[in-house]
Amino acid sequence: MRKFNLLLGSALLAAVAAAPSHAADFNFSGTIRYQKDVIQIPFTLNQDATDVKVWTDSYLNGVNFDPITAVWKDGLRVGQNDDDPTIAPGQTRYDSGLTFHSLTAGNYLFTIAAYNNFSNGLLLSQGFRFDHDDAIPLANWDQPASHRGMGPNWSVHLSGVDGATPPPVPEPESYAMLVAGLGLLAAVARRKNKA
Repeated sequence: MRKFNLLLGSALLAAVAAAPSHAADFNFSGTIRYQKDVIQIPFTLNQDATDVKVWTDSYLNGVNFDPITAVWKDGLRVGQNDDDPTIAPGQTRYDSGLTFHSLTAGNYLFTIAAYNNFSNGLLLSQGFRFDHDDAIPLANWDQPASHRGMGPNWSVHLSGVDGATPPPVPEPESYAMLVAGLGLLAAVARRKNKA
């Protein structure tokens, strides 16, 4: 009997492990500081999915910046959108997002940027339009499709995914350390080139 119970227990565990996962909804919000910032939110699909939606509802008819969204898989752009306020209730005029009727299982990345910081190509490694521009605080930036002084807040939603990770919130000290580290690497590289 004990052997039977062990076999039954093992069979139940295998069945639970093989059962399809249940997709969930994730909501994240935050702020961007500069016109060139790109928010990155990783998400996963444990199996092929037929109804995945990723969208913003933070534009609020011009209270906040005009967002551009994109989805990437393995560094390749799967879709990009500037304006689509029809995905879910609460979206307004320039909100953005994408609906996928078929996505394969795997790891994805959802990006949010301010208009018109579009991706430079189909590869994430090609970067975004404003990558090499000077950083302008969003409050001072005269946005191409809107006006100066729009808010820095973003709010995004992911529906039909199995997991999503909120973007890290860097602290000012982290930026200072990053800049100092990059400066040190540049100095070392210059010194090697002279030698």
